[in-house]
Amino acid sequence: MSSTVSHRSRQSSTNEIHHGRLYPNLDDVVDKGLVEKGEVDKRTNYYTITARGRRELEARREWENQYVGELLSSSK
Repeated sequence: MSSTVSHRSRQSSTNEIHHGRLYPNLDDVVDKGLVEKGEVDKRTNYYTITARGRRELEARREWENQYVGELLSSSK
């Protein structure tokens, strides 16, 4: 899945992916308990969002909807 993460990141961002930071960043979110890292084989890892990661993501979306939504509404 690591190549999938890189591919999806490239699709969803206009910025270039810096592979030198991709895996250290993934390791950071693993260390924070937001995703779990598993091994497919000696060269390939996969990443799965944890329950905590899902809660953090939902909380972030709620915050964005509240605050960013207010900014967009007030700019009309």
